[in-house]
Amino acid sequence: MDEELEQLLTEAKQYAPHTQGRQLILTQLVDEILRSRKICRLPLGQPLFGIYQEIYQQVQQQLLCFIERELDNYNPICIPVRVWANTLRHQAFRTVLDDVQLRNLAIEAQRHPPHSELRQYALGELVEAIRLSGKLGHPHRTRFSPQFYNLIYEEAVNKTLTYVCRKIDKYDPERGQEKKFMTWVNFRLDRVIIESCREFKDPNVKELPSTKDLEEIVQPEEPSSLFERVREDIEEDAKDIFKQAHIRNRPDANFQSIALARFSRKSWEEISAEFGIPVPTLSRFFQRCCEKFRSEFRR
Repeated sequence: MDEELEQLLTEAKQYAPHTQGRQLILTQLVDEILRSRKICRLPLGQPLFGIYQEIYQQVQQQLLCFIERELDNYNPICIPVRVWANTLRHQAFRTVLDDVQLRNLAIEAQRHPPHSELRQYALGELVEAIRLSGKLGHPHRTRFSPQFYNLIYEEAVNKTLTYVCRKIDKYDPERGQEKKFMTWVNFRLDRVIIESCREFKDPNVKELPSTKDLEEIVQPEEPSSLFERVREDIEEDAKDIFKQAHIRNRPDANFQSIALARFSRKSWEEISAEFGIPVPTLSRFFQRCCEKFRSEFRR
């Protein structure tokens, strides 16, 4: 596909701007770029219809305008053709997917019976459109560290979009602030962010524990080499206490293995995937152990 794009770009540049020949090639280029679009896909073997056809045609026109503007400045040596094409397609969808069109997509989903194939298709289109639009908010962002916020945000977005799919019939397009669809979505996202924060037992915890928790076990006035001794002590586990401290019914998920993973600069997401245990559970256990074994590292 990249070769096809490169060929069309080369052919288009051979024509002067605004000529019929260039317009013909650019139209082909637009169609080629939109082949890998995420929404306005052909539904169930049928041709596009209604709001989906309308959005697709608007994106076609918007993408054509962007390409006409950027074509002569494009340098394939600096930017791969696929990256260039994807960026312009993304910008075109963001421009077209305003709140009016998102609202129309929601109304279209409501038109079809629950659990029907067309309802499922419509909800899939709606969810992808919400993501593409760039209109999802970032509530309470300044209250938490970037590490903590990024962790809960993606999960909160997924939960919010699941709610949208399950409760789409509760959306009333004639109610609310200026009848905006994304006001309804972002109100729910705000609540889910707060609920996600409550999953952490300590409401004062603003970020996930890191190797800094282990570093703080060592007295500040002591030499920095003691940090390595902490790691060695945990690894040797002479008293067999670090390995014995583990998450309930999971002896493999013990303080020793988790602490050494953090010393190795593994992220909480990586450790979570390795053990199959949620990050909040791991982080709370880790913090409790740091407090429990603090005296062991001040000998």
